[in-house]
Amino acid sequence: MSGVGARAIIAGRGVLPDLLLQKAPARVVAFDGIAVEAEGTGVIPARFERLGALFDDLAAAGVTEICFAGAMSRPALDPTALDDVTRALMPRLMQAMAQGDDALLRDIAALFEERGVAVIGAHDLRPDLVADVGCLAGEPLPEADVARARAVLDALGPLDVGQGAVAGRGQVLGIETLQGTDAMLDFVARTAPGSGGVLVKRPKPGQDLRFDMPAIGPDTLRAVAAAGLKGIEIAAGGVLLLDREAVLSACAESGVALWASP
Repeated sequence: MSGVGARAIIAGRGVLPDLLLQKAPARVVAFDGIAVEAEGTGVIPARFERLGALFDDLAAAGVTEICFAGAMSRPALDPTALDDVTRALMPRLMQAMAQGDDALLRDIAALFEERGVAVIGAHDLRPDLVADVGCLAGEPLPEADVARARAVLDALGPLDVGQGAVAGRGQVLGIETLQGTDAMLDFVARTAPGSGGVLVKRPKPGQDLRFDMPAIGPDTLRAVAAAGLKGIEIAAGGVLLLDREAVLSACAESGVALWASP
């Protein structure tokens, strides 16, 4: 592991950890209960109840940068397994949890930074996974529907609701909530098929993109097509493409347009 010990990826579910490891070798923090494919890399096993042990292991490995990658849900903690450090941190973490996922993630990042470990974003390791302003595929999108969906996201952002909305024919057809983008698109497919509308996917106002950047993948493109939508608008530099080649290939196969806007 010569030359890669200074960086670690805290691996969640999905393809993002592997995409990062393809171009940015690193140690992998594998939390109990989350399957990680990390052949050929240094794996650091971890438990949410034993953050003190994780901090010690990162320090012993010389890790100075970490990247959160992939989906993670709030764990069910075993109070009997807490180490001393985690037990002392629980009041602070519980207070952050009460303020929503964004606050919790910011506080978790602060815990690492207080111990001299910088938190970087997936886009810092793979700038090619985000898009510049412009057309990535297809024809222009209906401006009124894009504006309608963006207005919904702007209004709901402070409530920490979601990162996606669908509008078609001037109507709001779906809003992403805890259930995620796929569930929203399935709802749209069943309740408003063939609208010719758009999915808008953007970060929430003030969202910390180091550990909670929105993402779309080829499955998103296929679900958009199945819902009868014309295309997707994403925030330039603010939405991950998982991965870019696969996403553009899915655009070509499905006929779904993809644009990145400021």
